Amino acid sequence: MLNAEPELSPLSAYVSDLLEKKADHYNRPDFIPYDPVCIPHLFTIRQDIEIMGFWASVLAWGQRKTIINKCHELIGLMDHAPYDFMINHQDSDLKPFLNFKHRTFNATDTLYFLHFFQHYYRKQDSLEHAFSSQMGKDDVTIENGLIGFHNMFRDSENFPPRTAKHIATPLRKSSCKRLNMFLRWMVRKDDKGVDFGIWNTIQPSQLVCPCDVHVDRVARLLGLITRPVTDWQTAKELTASLRLLDPADPVKYDFALFGLGIEGFAK
Repeated sequence: MLNAEPELSPLSAYVSDLLEKKADHYNRPDFIPYDPVCIPHLFTIRQDIEIMGFWASVLAWGQRKTIINKCHELIGLMDHAPYDFMINHQDSDLKPFLNFKHRTFNATDTLYFLHFFQHYYRKQDSLEHAFSSQMGKDDVTIENGLIGFHNMFRDSENFPPRTAKHIATPLRKSSCKRLNMFLRWMVRKDDKGVDFGIWNTIQPSQLVCPCDVHVDRVARLLGLITRPVTDWQTAKELTASLRLLDPADPVKYDFALFGLGIEGFAK
């Protein structure tokens, strides 16, 4: 079963204390300026936060400084008002985007993202519905939301096949790192000021931990994951381990694992 959870042994006191301490250390406002999450923090309108949070997470590979600069470039192309641009742009407004590129994300991908957002936001007032509407009331994780969103995103006669690689799905065994990061930003609720917590129908307990190279390495050193490869099942295994520490909010420890990775923990 896709949503089945593995049986796990209790975590050691050392691991528990370390993750609690580091989560508290990194989950604070001074984390924001150097992370792609700084991009949606430029905005106050819910839809602007969603659009640029989504785009910042999708572009989040490579150097963080470059990712942030590329997002600023996109914001400028949208006249610093992403939601208004999505709703009201005309075909004649799209020409400047033909020169946008970040690594393998090119103009074709950019134009389809603009098409998707315009089509979607003319019918719905929040991107949350695109994920939550795909889930059942008993879903343990966001898995069905990710699968359903992937299918919705590409359900257009204008969809370019090359763009599929930018929207991950558990059905391709992807760890879905970038989308899980975006969902963390939108769903997690606390008073620390990093994550937004503006979505309410998806619960923090259903989130799956983003599993990048830093998180993966540290999680293996701490015995949180045992699978030899990094895929969707690995991300769920990691999250199940973190759920032993906080069943209601396991993904808060993403801050700890990522921060330890950046610190060079046991490198």
